[in-house]
Amino acid sequence: MSLSINPTLKDLPTYQPGRPIEEVARELGLPAAEIIKLASNENPLGPSPAALAAMQHVLANINLYPDGNAFYLKHKLANKLDVQPANLILGNGSNEIIEFVGHALMQPGVDVVVSQYCFAIYPLTAKLFGANLITVPAKNYGHDLAAMLKAITPQTRVVFVANPNNPTGTAVSKQDLMEFANQIPARVLLVIDEAYIEFLDDPADFISEIRRGQKPNLLLMRTFSKIFGLAGLRLGYGIGNPELIAALEKVRQPFNINSIAQAGALAALDDAEHMRRTRDNNARGLLLYAETFQKLGLEFIPSAGNFVLVRVGDGQRVFDAMQKLGVIVRPMGGYQLPEWIRISVGTPEENERCLATLRQVLNT
Repeated sequence: MSLSINPTLKDLPTYQPGRPIEEVARELGLPAAEIIKLASNENPLGPSPAALAAMQHVLANINLYPDGNAFYLKHKLANKLDVQPANLILGNGSNEIIEFVGHALMQPGVDVVVSQYCFAIYPLTAKLFGANLITVPAKNYGHDLAAMLKAITPQTRVVFVANPNNPTGTAVSKQDLMEFANQIPARVLLVIDEAYIEFLDDPADFISEIRRGQKPNLLLMRTFSKIFGLAGLRLGYGIGNPELIAALEKVRQPFNINSIAQAGALAALDDAEHMRRTRDNNARGLLLYAETFQKLGLEFIPSAGNFVLVRVGDGQRVFDAMQKLGVIVRPMGGYQLPEWIRISVGTPEENERCLATLRQVLNT
C-alpha cells in the first residue's frame, strides 16, 4: 500500500473485546438462545425497565439530532452528584473520556504511569499519542501505590488508577487511595477510573474534594455500562475541575451522546431499586463463585467488582472448550495472565451453568 500510515499505528495492538453471542453462534453453529455470555462484566439483569420505556419514547423523533450538550442529562447528573454541570463531561463510553485525556495531555516526550494488569485502553491510548508508558509491577495483582508514586518522573503528565481494578477485581483501601491522591504532583493528572464504584460498600469520596475545588488535577471516570445495565448505549462521564473539563470539551466530538442514550440514562438515574437488585445479585454470585472455586481447589482473586479472575491452567484452552459448550468467558492471555480466565457474574441460573461447564472442561 502506497499510503503513508501514521508510524505510531505500526505496533499498536487492536483491543479485543468479549465475543458477542451472535458471533459465537455463527462460528460454532450453535443456537444463539442457548449461549450465555459472562465475558464483559455486563449487568445480567438488563437495563432498568424505566430506561427501556424512556428510550422507546424518543424513537419517534430519531430523525432529529440529539442535544449536543445533553443539557437535561448533565443537569440531572450534576444534581445527583451535588456538583455543577461545568464539573461534568460526557463520553461515548469511558473509553472516549480516556481518549479526551490523550488529546489534552499526551504527546511524545510525556510519561504515562499505569499499573501492571491495568485496563487495556490506558496503554493503548498512551501509545496512540506517542507517549512513553511506565508500567509499575502489580502487588498481589493490584495497584502498588507506593511504587507508582516513585515511578512519577518530571515528564509524567498522567497517572491511571482503576478502583476496583479491571481485570483483576482488586481494590485499594479508601485511606490508601486518598493519601496517594494527595501526593500526586500538581502538574500530573490523576485519572481514577470508578467504573465499578457502585459495587463498593464504602468508596473513597473524591467528589466532595472536586466540589470544593481542592483537586484541580483529578479526573474521576464513571459509566452507565455496569450497574445501570446500559453497556450497549456507550455512555460514560468524567467529573473534574471546570478548567480541566473545559479543556476536554474542546476535543469532544459534537453529538457524541445520542438521543436514545440520553433518554435511557436520564430514567436509569432514578431507578434505585434496579441498582439495589443488581448489587444483591452480584453479591450472591461472587459468593457462589468463591465457594465453588475453593471446593475445586482453584486459585482466584477476591473481587470488588462484578466479575472474578480464576486460575485454570491453560486459560485459552478452557475458554475455547467452554465456548464450544455455549458459555462465553474471557481469556486473559492479552493481559499477561495466560493461566487465568475472567468470569462475569450472571443470573443465578447462568452462574450455575457456567460453573458446571467449568467443572466439565477441567475434568476433560
